[in-house]
Amino acid sequence: MRAFARLVARADGRGGTVLTEVHGETPLLLRQTPGDGGVATVHVVGGAAGPLAGDDLRLEIDVGPGAAVRVHSVAASVALPGRPGAVSRMAVRAVVHDGAALHWLPEQLVAAAGCAHLAESRIELAAGARLSWRDELICGRYGEMPGCAVVHTRVDYDGRPLLRQSLAVGPQAPGWAGPAVLGGAPATGSLLVVDPLRPAEPAEVRAGGTVARLPLAGGPATLWTATAPDAHTLRAHLSVWP
Repeated sequence: MRAFARLVARADGRGGTVLTEVHGETPLLLRQTPGDGGVATVHVVGGAAGPLAGDDLRLEIDVGPGAAVRVHSVAASVALPGRPGAVSRMAVRAVVHDGAALHWLPEQLVAAAGCAHLAESRIELAAGARLSWRDELICGRYGEMPGCAVVHTRVDYDGRPLLRQSLAVGPQAPGWAGPAVLGGAPATGSLLVVDPLRPAEPAEVRAGGTVARLPLAGGPATLWTATAPDAHTLRAHLSVWP
């Protein structure tokens, strides 16, 4: 299955945000929900199970100068097996202009046994843009080993690289559960916060070494990374930003 969705937001000139384009295709459906404080809120609704191996899903987001958007999903995304040898893909591309803000806060991606999934995110931020971008990965459903999942994140700020991050789990990723990667933790995630007005914070490791805060050199940005025994604990570790 192939699906394309596009979300375009613009400032309304009165301190709020108007969505000028909200387009989705099953299973990648977008629904505007009530927002607050001038921030437009959108939920991604899965119109079918999956993604299944062989699915190709793409989402584009454009946040114009002075606009602000918060994106959630109504449920976790469960990557499932499909045709033998096929890979499911979810690609998100976001452009955030000067003075705009994007808060990407979906539910978790679950790598079910037997899946082969690739999640790619590419974010382009203008100078003065703000971003909070959360990715959470659960390695398998309850009581099962995960399938193969790869999560790539690429962020540029003012035309320069800010973050290049990649994680692979599952039977085709040797050592993924070892001490150099997840240390046996079944849940992992990250939260990137870019905000020119947020005071710089020093590097820190907390929660017994399972949570790390890292300032990034390429812009006014901080990256939190975490591992956890379950999705609930992981979300608590990464709930440092609205």
